[in-house]
Amino acid sequence: AQKLVESGGGSVQAGGSLRLSCATPGYTYRACMGWFRQAPGKEREGVAAIYPRGGSRSYYDDSVKGRFTIALDKVKNTITLQMSDLKPEDTAMYYCAADTSFSDGGEWCLSELQYDDWGQGTQVTVSS
Repeated sequence: AQKLVESGGGSVQAGGSLRLSCATPGYTYRACMGWFRQAPGKEREGVAAIYPRGGSRSYYDDSVKGRFTIALDKVKNTITLQMSDLKPEDTAMYYCAADTSFSDGGEWCLSELQYDDWGQGTQVTVSS
């Protein structure tokens, strides 16, 4: 069975950087692939997503635009999330997700409703 495995989480001070990776063995990248996060007491929210077909489009939540970058490496079968200028409010469990359908890409790639495969998550903690 296909399985998403996140890594790269940790603890950093505000202003620091982290790079999350999601191993995606066996996936064919035919629709949205995304990163989500969930802080304690809050709902899960879309952070960044990438739609690999038709030129590879990326989508970002306003809260991370200019600070986070999502990338897909089809050779290494990984999706990365480079996070810079981290803030305490970025503290959350971060999840990788895959849409295994043949859906089109768009802003809905930031909605968890679009996804059917999820990783177990990796914790990111940012201290002030």
